[in-house]
Amino acid sequence: MRILCTNDDGIYAPGLEIIEQIAKDLSDDVWVVAPEHDQSGVSHSLTLNDPLRLRELGPRHFAVKGTPTDCVIMGSRYILADKAPDLVLSGVNRGRNLAEDVVYSGTVAGALEGTMLGLPSFALSQEFSMETGDRPVWETARTFGPQILRKVIEIGIPKNTVINVNFPACAPEDVAGVLVTRMGKRNLGFLKIDERRDGRGNPYFWIGFEKADDADTPASGSDLAAIAGQCVSVTPLRLDRTDEAFAAILTAKFK
Repeated sequence: MRILCTNDDGIYAPGLEIIEQIAKDLSDDVWVVAPEHDQSGVSHSLTLNDPLRLRELGPRHFAVKGTPTDCVIMGSRYILADKAPDLVLSGVNRGRNLAEDVVYSGTVAGALEGTMLGLPSFALSQEFSMETGDRPVWETARTFGPQILRKVIEIGIPKNTVINVNFPACAPEDVAGVLVTRMGKRNLGFLKIDERRDGRGNPYFWIGFEKADDADTPASGSDLAAIAGQCVSVTPLRLDRTDEAFAAILTAKFK
């Protein structure tokens, strides 16, 4: 099995080493094609107005001056053009990708691009807490990643479905289990605009985050609830975002 690994934290991110280790538990034909720089939050953006710069760092290791989407396309259609990958792994992200995070996430986008190209794909993310922010418990992803991948691959991933896996911020021995979940929904009131002033007194802004005073209780069965309960969350996400129920209502209205 030929495996293509990417991420959104950049080619030198520690999580990329973890995803490569996980991949090597499954195969000895592992390739790494990752962004030259941190691309967190770029979502599914594709570079069209600038050239892509490709740098070979070593055997089967490449850096692309572009997004995770660019990396998967470059890896599958150029670097591995002779024999396409059988599997795409994106991660392991530093920080969780739950609920609405999947819309913003470059990690999830890398896996989505693999799925769009017809390749079975996984996004993997390691949650960190206030205590472990500088040193996420990578061993949790390292321990549970291979066994989860094997089980899902054995079943077979449906076409147009990507698997989003999140590991809780605890040691492997403290993980309460592995749950198959649905995409949750959180209160987005934690988003804020942070206004500052430069040396000339001109304003500039950062999009920031703040902890909500009253955190919502995650819905049962959601990815948020699983991680809150120190479980690994495995969420199958579909490319087709059509709201079938509302589409039926619209159809009746327009007759």
